[in-house]
Amino acid sequence: MGERSGFLDRGDGERIAWREVEGLGPTVVWLGGFRSDMGGTKAVALAEAAQARGWRFLRFDYFAHGESSGDWNAATIGRWRADGLAVIDELTSGPLVLVGSSMGGWMASLAALARPERVKALVLIAPAPDFTEALMRPALSPEALRELELNGLWLQPSDYDAPYAITKRLLDEGRDWLVLDKPVPIRCPVRILQGEADPDVPWAHALTLAQAVETDDVVFTLIKAGDHRLSRPQDLERLVATVAEVR
Repeated sequence: MGERSGFLDRGDGERIAWREVEGLGPTVVWLGGFRSDMGGTKAVALAEAAQARGWRFLRFDYFAHGESSGDWNAATIGRWRADGLAVIDELTSGPLVLVGSSMGGWMASLAALARPERVKALVLIAPAPDFTEALMRPALSPEALRELELNGLWLQPSDYDAPYAITKRLLDEGRDWLVLDKPVPIRCPVRILQGEADPDVPWAHALTLAQAVETDDVVFTLIKAGDHRLSRPQDLERLVATVAEVR
């Protein structure tokens, strides 16, 4: 069985690209990371696992990511949260297992808070809740902070791609969606896979989320040689097995 694909009209001239594997049981929904797309290694591995195991699986690209439309400089955490909720509300029914990678861990947490009656479990890979405030802003140089105040954006070098814009709007609006400043009322099972050698999301940051959620059903797996992507064959096997466990 292959995937079907389409676009979700967001009503403002923008549209969100999606792909779906039809199957049974809870829908596994992939929420990707900052500047990642649904064609990434982990998303593809889950799509292949879903086809092999008969799971229903949905992946998509946020506004200004991948195949979706949108101006990167207009993107915000709130917009990406709204995209995730629109995909859930309009393209799925019944229980959900949300799988979030990096920023997707923040998006998955926000979705679970907004739709607690539907979310059966969370599987989070190097989750980066509050990253705009807790990780990104403190890492900016004085020069970058001046540029943001003067011009509203800063071109950030990337280890993975060409430099990209960080906007003042992204950072400031991100404060509206912080979750780690208080206990997080997520009560479903939570599984976290985190690389100890992750240069982008320190394992201690991911552990903060594990400690903040209100559920007692939390398993935090620290992968000693794991990097941020956790896309080695053994990492992908662990991811698929973890999703299978909580479905």
